[in-house]
Amino acid sequence: MNVQVLIADDHPVVRQGLKQMLSAETDLTVAGEAGNGHEAIELCGRVAWDVAVVDYNMPGRGGVDLVKELRRRYPNRPVLVLSMYPEDQYAVRALKAGASGYLTKESATEELVNAIRKVANGGRFVSAAMGERLAREVAGEGEQPPHQILSDREYQIMWLIASGKTVGEIAEQLFLSPNTISTYRARILQKLDLRNNAELMRYAIHHQLIE
Repeated sequence: MNVQVLIADDHPVVRQGLKQMLSAETDLTVAGEAGNGHEAIELCGRVAWDVAVVDYNMPGRGGVDLVKELRRRYPNRPVLVLSMYPEDQYAVRALKAGASGYLTKESATEELVNAIRKVANGGRFVSAAMGERLAREVAGEGEQPPHQILSDREYQIMWLIASGKTVGEIAEQLFLSPNTISTYRARILQKLDLRNNAELMRYAIHHQLIE
């Protein structure tokens, strides 16, 4: 079986690296590539593919929103999320959105090929550490921190604010208006019982959401 892989990442260098990695495998073929979420959705309807490898953080439609849309349109085809974000903070959200696996870009060199093969055969791919965490969550062990109640978009904006991005920068990255980002910010602070960006940053550091 030859697996047709669709790649979506906004960095051309990353896409080129992934293509080179997959070209060395006789059972994997790159079916096409996209530079953002909207291109990925359009491409998925135009070319034959078996597995989509998508970056979590792309301009416009990305992250769990893109995963949900691809799963809605193609419920029987697996989506593998490749991300620069730490697995322990974003994998659960991606998997709940319908992703078949989550892989950090740090570990892609060693694990991407096996991850694609696994999800193509109907399996799921997460690291051993994430597998243990998911098992604990299913068993109801451990108290959930306040940020777990945030929506996926709220969580994304919270992370960007805590990482030092301004409202204008976040608005440009997510293709939203500054007013919309400010509204999200106010809602996030209210849900986390925080007063300002400085407290939000301290919260994120304390919960190891950022380094």
